[in-house]
This record gives sequence, C-alpha cells and structure tokens, in this order.
Amino acid sequence: MRCLVTGTAGFIGFHVAKRLIEAGHEVVGIDGMTSYYDVTLKRRRHSVLLQSAKFTAHELMLEDFGKVANVYTAFNPEIIIHLAAQAGVRYSLENPRAYVDANLVGTFNLLELARARPPKHLLIASTSSVYGANTKMPFVEGDRTDHPLSLYAATKKATEVMAHAYAHLWNIPTTLFRFFTVYGPWGRPDMAIFKFTKAIIEHQPIDVYGHGEMNRDFTYIDDLAQAVMLLVALVPPEPTNRSTRDDDLGLSPAAPYRVVNIGNGSPIRLLNFIEAIEKSVGRPSIRNYLPMQAGDVPTTFADAELLVKLTGFRPSTPISDGVAKFVAWYRDYYRV
Repeated sequence: MRCLVTGTAGFIGFHVAKRLIEAGHEVVGIDGMTSYYDVTLKRRRHSVLLQSAKFTAHELMLEDFGKVANVYTAFNPEIIIHLAAQAGVRYSLENPRAYVDANLVGTFNLLELARARPPKHLLIASTSSVYGANTKMPFVEGDRTDHPLSLYAATKKATEVMAHAYAHLWNIPTTLFRFFTVYGPWGRPDMAIFKFTKAIIEHQPIDVYGHGEMNRDFTYIDDLAQAVMLLVALVPPEPTNRSTRDDDLGLSPAAPYRVVNIGNGSPIRLLNFIEAIEKSVGRPSIRNYLPMQAGDVPTTFADAELLVKLTGFRPSTPISDGVAKFVAWYRDYYRV
C-alpha cells in the first residue's frame, strides 16, 4: 500500500516507517526537521530509512499547506499515519505557539487534504496526557478528557475532536492512538531515559522530579510500532455498517472513528526506572530530587484491553529488557 507518514525523522515516526518498509509498503515521509532537538539525530534516522528504495523523504512543515498538498496529490496515499507533532509537556510552557502551529494548524491541513482525497484509513497520534486531571485508574478510552493540564495535552485533545468531526462530516475512517510514555533506541534527547543515561555515563547529577514517586506506563517502542501496524488493517466501519459485535470495540456512535490506548497497562515507579538504567549503565546515579513540574501528572496507567480485543496483541517488553536495549544503542551511537 501507499503510506504517507508524517514525522518520519522523529522517534516514533522513524520506527513505524521502518516497519512499514520492511513489510513491503511504499512510504512517503514528511518531516519539518525543526530545531526542538538535535537535527543531526533526525537526519541519521532518515538516512537509515533512505537505504530502502521504498522510502521517499520530504522536508517541509505541515503548516505549509501548499507544499503538503503537492506531496499528497502526487502520492495519493491509501494510508495516512500522522505522527508529526510538537511534543513535550515542559516545552509547551516555554513556546506555546509551536504547539498551536504544528499540532492544530498542521493537523487541520492534513484533515483538509484527507477530506478532498479520502484515504482508506487515517491514523493519528494522540497522548495519554489528554486524560489530564483524571484520578480514576487505569485510563479507559471512554473516560472524559475535559481537564488537560498542559497546552500540549490541550492541542492533542483538540486533534482528537477535530478528527472526529471530519470523520463524521466526510466519512473518513479514522483511528486515534493514545501513546503512553514511549521509550527505546533512537529516542529523543528530551526524554527522561536519554537524559538519565547521558548524565549517569558522564558522572553528572540527574534531576528527579516528583521526588521519584511518579508512576509511568512505560511502553517500549517496538511494542508500540507493532500495535500501530496491526491497527492499520482495522478500518473503523461506518455507523450504518456495523453489527452487534462492533458495539464493544470503541467505535464512535456518529462516525467511522475510534480511540485506542497503546500502553503496557502496568505503571512503573520512576525510581525503579532509574534503577534499571543504573543497572544497564553499570553505575549509580547522583540524584537531585525536585518537586513535580507544572503540567505533569503523578501517574499514567493504560487500560490496554481494547487494543488486545482488536488485535490480540499486548505490549509486554519488560523494563529491564527495554532499558538495556536503549543503553546499548546510546553507547553505540555516541561511542561511549
């Protein structure tokens, strides 16, 4: 199939595009190569993908409707996987406009193109951060998401509701993923595992927010990519084309649309995560304990039963294995 993937120079987009290429699909990637973090790392990811003749890359911003439209029209994708976004809860406090431009305007442009030339399936990344101030655990897809705690989460909530409106109005089969704390090789330098590994190797202190008592539903990147691949084939049916067996599959009553959590369903204490990194690096950390940062939530905890029901797959990579693979990649990539 012809697959348009946004954010292919990013952490998740790179891994998903790689899986699609290995499965024999033709992939066109779009990435803005923004300077939010090391562009060299982004280019290295693209260079890996470009080793395949099935991959073509375009460097452009999704906010530039004309350029995106040219790529879209020429390629005429059958599948769209929209993973490009301005990520990061903390950065949204410093540069909120970047989130409005990338996550709202960029997504709107893609939705407009999908309206004009509907794909067989539109898949869009969201985040566990949309659950916001919810205290009921684990987070279930049908829970209310009306109280985001950061602009990042708010723009992702807006992405979900915009996509639902387009799915309803223009009959675009759409799946939203809510990702839970993804980690693994080729990860972003602003992520905790990257910062902790770098600091521990360099004998530098690490900042441990929430005094280490936060809990995260860490999801290994290979598990997430596998889940996305399986969901590509599960096109949400129109409301008029459903049977009674579809009633418990997370579908909207008004559109060919569903939301799916992708997480392990087993939150890990941050201090235990740090201990796994220390073990893999072979050295203890120097810890600087700090209060929780604005916009953070104390716990993320996915109910992954819908994903299992739909695909038969449950993310299950143990933290010890996933962390060890990241540390091995980090040492190889940076030659340390």
